[in-house]
Amino acid sequence: MLKEKLAQIPNKPGSYQMKNKDGIIIYVGKAKNLHKRVNSYFNRVQTGKTAKLVSEIADFSYIVTASELEAFLLEINLIKQYDPKYNILLKDDKSYPYIEYIEKPYPKLKVSRYLNIKKKEHKKLFGPYPNAYAARRIVNLLNRLYPLKKCDGNPKKVCLYYHIGECLGYCEKKVDAEKLRQMQEDILGFLNGNDKILKDKIEEKMRFYSESLNFELALELKKELDYINIVLDKQKITLQDLTNRDCIGVYFHNGYISVQILFIRNGKIVGGHTDLFPVVSDLQSDMEHYITMFYARHEIPKEIIVREDICSEVLQEYFEHKFVVPQKGQKKKLLLMAEENARITFDNEMELVLKKEDATEGANEELRKILKLDILDRIDLFDNSNLFGDWSVSGMVVFKGGVPAKNEYRKYKISFDKNDDYDMMREVIYRRYQRAMVEKSELPNLIIVDGGIGQIHACKEVLDALHLEIKVCGLKKNDKHRTNDLVDGDTLEVIDIPRDSQVFHYLTRMQDEVHRYTINYHRTVRSKGSISSVLDGIPGIGAKRKKDLIKTFGSVTAMEKASLEELSKVVPVEVAKTLQSYLMSRKETDV
Repeated sequence: MLKEKLAQIPNKPGSYQMKNKDGIIIYVGKAKNLHKRVNSYFNRVQTGKTAKLVSEIADFSYIVTASELEAFLLEINLIKQYDPKYNILLKDDKSYPYIEYIEKPYPKLKVSRYLNIKKKEHKKLFGPYPNAYAARRIVNLLNRLYPLKKCDGNPKKVCLYYHIGECLGYCEKKVDAEKLRQMQEDILGFLNGNDKILKDKIEEKMRFYSESLNFELALELKKELDYINIVLDKQKITLQDLTNRDCIGVYFHNGYISVQILFIRNGKIVGGHTDLFPVVSDLQSDMEHYITMFYARHEIPKEIIVREDICSEVLQEYFEHKFVVPQKGQKKKLLLMAEENARITFDNEMELVLKKEDATEGANEELRKILKLDILDRIDLFDNSNLFGDWSVSGMVVFKGGVPAKNEYRKYKISFDKNDDYDMMREVIYRRYQRAMVEKSELPNLIIVDGGIGQIHACKEVLDALHLEIKVCGLKKNDKHRTNDLVDGDTLEVIDIPRDSQVFHYLTRMQDEVHRYTINYHRTVRSKGSISSVLDGIPGIGAKRKKDLIKTFGSVTAMEKASLEELSKVVPVEVAKTLQSYLMSRKETDV
């Protein structure tokens, strides 16, 4: 049937979706010619990640579009919608810091992540800075050298910064417009690449402090000058036109792509970004995915330098002709440098990548074989925690493809019989999967509960009532609270797994993670419960004020250390005095 369906695919552009035996989309791609591209998965020998993808394909669907660009846009939207298993490795989760210069209402500098920066007028952006420490240190230095606005909000009176000469008193004083203009010119000049401005300013301040016999501050600035010289020395001047650009170097070998992106700002290399990932489709298609995902989270510079086999028509159209393929000159040398760095990254990191895959995907695959499961894409793990029946909670962590999927973690406060561990398990399993059925969200291939036969029975009772067929196992610990046995939920027998195997280490990591997550949640609940009980009965503190105090301070210890002024920001002064008095007497009684 699959062969007949392949023959019917039209020779037109579009997006295709590969599905497993459960009808779940595991890969989304696009093609200029759907017939050729989809058939290529089945009419030739595949290797690596592509071979694994093909082994899981049970069906496919496709959507014809008017052009390859439309297919590309559709592909991006479908990847976001379905989060397919084999597309996920191409997603980038790093965000580099930038230095933000805010011109109005008052001049201010701060370090911000690109995704958090709101696009507004009177604001200029400089970066990225792969070294976040360097970005913060530069901002701190500029704030010391220039009287920028440093406080948040709009206070009514000048603060300490004004009195020590590090602020012009924007909130209260009339500021000289010429002084503002000169200060802005200096700062923007340095951030745009004129290093001499900052060096001269530091040396001027050093002379002033030395002449004032303030040698300690002079020495501090000397250290800052040395640091700035080191940072600037690493930024080689590559191009004289001062255009902001990125240069993408690629090294492709043995089914893996190594990427090196050089950030060139104002003619200087300010840093770079590296990645190493397996090919699933082909070099050009996977790089199209990668570049699109990367610039969804990063600033798109005026120009992007790439080699010819990466610069597809789709990317040219999608990014509005920002791509350049150099044939000679400085840009070609820059591209060769990026490619050489990509090769070096491949040589240095490939062994570590393969070891990591063996410990994650490899261990996950081995566990699948041991449990005789057709698919093991997702594992849900549960753990319970309580203190003599009080503050009872459960935690669920999720592993996908051998690695934690932290956005899927969930916390549960137990509301029924809190003294019975089995009833706690029944409650949390019911709440988790009854909701999943209502919302039609993703279900796991395996559930692992922390415990033995009793916990397994409690879990299976609920799953049977919900008519869900999901494999259940239990992880038991020994008397030293270490991972000991994996109990099969069907046979209730202990599965023999060698203690030195990757699978056993994998199970231990999972059990440690769910225990850590649940215990941390239990401590938080217990802490808030303790605060709540302490606050009960204090005059002037009702439900709302109690909630505000818990949110602000988080613990009794923090409230005890708080000053009257800090407490008064949350509750009225008289109530704050009563609270402080009570906390002091409570502390003395405890002693």
